[in-house]
Amino acid sequence: MQPSVKKVTPLENFQLSVEFSNGEHGTLDMQPYLDFGVFKRLNELGAFQQVFVSFDTIEWQCGVDLDPEFVYSKCQRTDAQPKLTANS
Repeated sequence: MQPSVKKVTPLENFQLSVEFSNGEHGTLDMQPYLDFGVFKRLNELGAFQQVFVSFDTIEWQCGVDLDPEFVYSKCQRTDAQPKLTANS
């Protein structure tokens, strides 16, 4: 069973800072997926930034969500949360 998402924060360049229930942190780069299917809805930065945790995974206000296994497998692990930008 994959760890659940506990916190998500939008970063620059369509990336997400993700914190998992097992204490791990990671960065998920969504840019490669934004030209496909429902993910096209996230191409606008304003829509992308409306991200939140829902039922142990990531969801956006526009209704797009991610499979928790995808989130965990695609995150680049980091030792700590990345520094947020001035706009975050």
